[in-house]
Amino acid sequence: MNAYEPIIGVEVHVQLRTRTKLFCRDVAEFGAEPNTNVCPVCLGLPGALPVINGAAIDLAIGAALGLGCTVHTTSIFARKNYFYPDLPKGYQITQFDRPLATDGGLEAENGERGAVFVRIRRIHLEEDAGKSLHDRFADRTAIDLNRAGVPLIEIVTEPDLRSPAHTRAFLNQLKRTLEYLDVSDCDMEKGSLRVDANVSIRQTGETRLGTKTEIKNMNSFANVERAIAFEVERQVGIVSAGGAVVHETLLWDAARNTARPMRSKEESHDYRYFPEPDLPRLVLAEARINAARIALPELPHVREARFRQDWELPAYDAGVLTASRALADYYEDVAQGAGDAKLAANWVMTDVLGWLNQRSVSIEDLPVDAARLAALVRLAARGIVSSTGARSVFARMAEGDARTPEDIVQAEGLAQVRDDAAIAVWVDEVIAQHADEFARLCQGEERLLPFLMGQVMKRSKGKADPRRATDLIKQRAAG
Repeated sequence: MNAYEPIIGVEVHVQLRTRTKLFCRDVAEFGAEPNTNVCPVCLGLPGALPVINGAAIDLAIGAALGLGCTVHTTSIFARKNYFYPDLPKGYQITQFDRPLATDGGLEAENGERGAVFVRIRRIHLEEDAGKSLHDRFADRTAIDLNRAGVPLIEIVTEPDLRSPAHTRAFLNQLKRTLEYLDVSDCDMEKGSLRVDANVSIRQTGETRLGTKTEIKNMNSFANVERAIAFEVERQVGIVSAGGAVVHETLLWDAARNTARPMRSKEESHDYRYFPEPDLPRLVLAEARINAARIALPELPHVREARFRQDWELPAYDAGVLTASRALADYYEDVAQGAGDAKLAANWVMTDVLGWLNQRSVSIEDLPVDAARLAALVRLAARGIVSSTGARSVFARMAEGDARTPEDIVQAEGLAQVRDDAAIAVWVDEVIAQHADEFARLCQGEERLLPFLMGQVMKRSKGKADPRRATDLIKQRAAG
């Protein structure tokens, strides 16, 4: 395997977050009853004329700018002719030699090589096809045309990816960026984001590209990684045995962890592209492009770097907290209100994300707003409530308790006891109950200090100030 280098490029299809389809007024809704969101335009009936959706154009512009592309003031729609049962017109309206945007890129981690810049060759607008359903009837395939005409952008990279893991890292970064830009929900289970991978190999050190294959039908980034690894190994086996890789399209079978041929790979002339006669050139005013550029949010890689610098967070924390735009917003609000960025990060990464992950929900579903969590973090930082007590308060708020943290602490008697006399009673009770362990501590077995400390916290029901309790145990042990 080390004698060969994988050369990988991806084509990523992203459904845009619009209410209606690209060329008609049908609702672009996932999950509707089959064949209910259709009309003469998306069905390609004679006499029906497409009209471009302006909202889709603006989202596509935003995506292109966010990915560092040059948005062209003039682009052209074309007909791509091919036949599938779920393509009712017999052609797809897309863009070919004059796409919306070109020459962008995005960095992605590539193991020991660090962050590697992956070039984006082009981004173009097109309409989606319908969907073939193979599990509705035992002996036939059903066709749902609700998806036909839903607006897509296709993001085509240069062959700059060098491993399955590098490809997955790039796709994760791309998805995170598109979600920050709010151009798509990028839900792969719904088909909002779909990936085709072009894979070839060449001998290490060569510059000439080998024969590529295209892999389709991958419904997760994990499957993309597995499929590319399979195909690289398959091609290495063919070439090592003196054979030649065939230029073809493969379907990935995740259940069997294998790929099977779908068809010979078409070239552009096979699709008989020509300008779409029913649509004029797409001409964009510079002011429209500039307005989209001004409206761009802070992108995830920029925000991650700022969290490391401004909030002085470790790289790991900054990466976790910028996983989504909503989570990053929530964390910043908590950090600003709490006045302790690292403590706020710990709470969000452990308690908040733990609560969300257990319920498979997003940060928007958390009943605890940033202001109340910040108030709780302040209470914990000042020692007014112990970490155990603070987590009890958080649990109550997460269950729907609308009171402030201060009110909950007072009403439930969760305030931390700092009075030495009261803590000394608990310490002496623990020493009496665990005399052997205390004697060994006095003889130098320091590892027993946390045990005794834990017993004090248990006896005090989490109310004892841990620092004062620790000091008192040490004082008793010192004689």
